[in-house]
Amino acid sequence: MGRQMMGIFGHSHALRAVMLALGIAWFAPAAELTAGTLFTPGAAALVRKSAEPFGVFTTHVYGGGLLEKWLTVERELDDERVQLALCDGDRERCVSTAALQFLAIVDAGRAREGRTRLGEINRAINLAIRPISDLAQWGEVDVWSPPLVTFAHGAGDCEDYAIAKLVALLMAGVSPDDLRIVVMHDTIHDEDHAVAAARLDGHWLTLDNRHMAMVEDASVRNYRPLFVIDQHGVMQYVDTDLQLAQSAASNSDVQRDLISSSNDVISSSN
Repeated sequence: MGRQMMGIFGHSHALRAVMLALGIAWFAPAAELTAGTLFTPGAAALVRKSAEPFGVFTTHVYGGGLLEKWLTVERELDDERVQLALCDGDRERCVSTAALQFLAIVDAGRAREGRTRLGEINRAINLAIRPISDLAQWGEVDVWSPPLVTFAHGAGDCEDYAIAKLVALLMAGVSPDDLRIVVMHDTIHDEDHAVAAARLDGHWLTLDNRHMAMVEDASVRNYRPLFVIDQHGVMQYVDTDLQLAQSAASNSDVQRDLISSSNDVISSSN
């Protein structure tokens, strides 16, 4: 899976730009980091069985390489939100070709609703970005880029597509509660892969750069979910085997309770 500053015009619509920037900021302040490697979380606590994509138990991740990488992207997104807001406020004076191209995709999404909105943005970003490995593009193994950097180069890998889709959907009016980035393991090719995910009518759809069709999480095959990123930070999916063991233990407890209750009824009837 070299940052370029985009020149932005004057200040005639500064107030509107600031309001737009505030309106699209959505991530909470980050937790303090500890050292780690990508896909190796630090301390984590089991917090809930949530309505996340794939419906699997998740744990909050408080340190490690993936969180550190995401927080770096988050800081870069803060800068790009200002640039996008300024360009959105006065496009005639915007000198960033990447911003104008990205905003055109956002506009197309804003003009649609529901699944059509998701599909429009998924398709447009898939077509706008040329797939390339981080090693080939940056000379590094894993670089995560914000949308304007990706659009300026016209190329990126899976997480760059996912980040661009997440930001575009947010700006097009999708609630941050209904947006995620999911990191999965491709069990066929033995590699990690990132996609955007959007919730529509209670169902999670995956927006994948590998194909135009949006697939519901329940229908995704040959992938094992590892991490999910939302407006509150990074969470790790709990191992499926552990979930099955917990479920079996829970069922066993219920069965014991039922047997106990049944014996109590029999005893009282005697």
